[in-house]
Amino acid sequence: MNKRSRRKMLVAMVVFGVGIATVLALTAFDENLMYFYSPTEIHAGKAPADRAIRVGGLVVDGSVRREGNGLAVQFDLTDNAAVVPVSYTGILPDLFREGQGIVAMGRIDNAGLFVADEVLAKHDENYMPPEVADALDAAHEAGKTGAPATN
Repeated sequence: MNKRSRRKMLVAMVVFGVGIATVLALTAFDENLMYFYSPTEIHAGKAPADRAIRVGGLVVDGSVRREGNGLAVQFDLTDNAAVVPVSYTGILPDLFREGQGIVAMGRIDNAGLFVADEVLAKHDENYMPPEVADALDAAHEAGKTGAPATN
């Protein structure tokens, strides 16, 4: 093998190695993304059931149900167009209450129940997570026109 052939082989190996590293990095990045879905999108079946997602909306008044003295709680979440039942086991944020805007992170089970691993509540009366505000606005606009909400 002459010098020129070795150099070509080395360049080909470097390009191949960089390509493999790029594919692995992009795959890991995609697996760790957590997409946001509104209750309307979940109700329409657009959310995947096999990966962690975020859902946001308003806690429906009168829907909070606590199981005994434990940490298990169930409540309904809405964007004023659709409702998603949520189950959570743990300590809820101090600002969690009915009518409150929240974002929950978790997965959808086989029965269509959103099982949350974490629940976040807004920190003051003027703030709402942008995803929740956009989902509520889209649902409100769709309600005016009669069209399904899209994001």
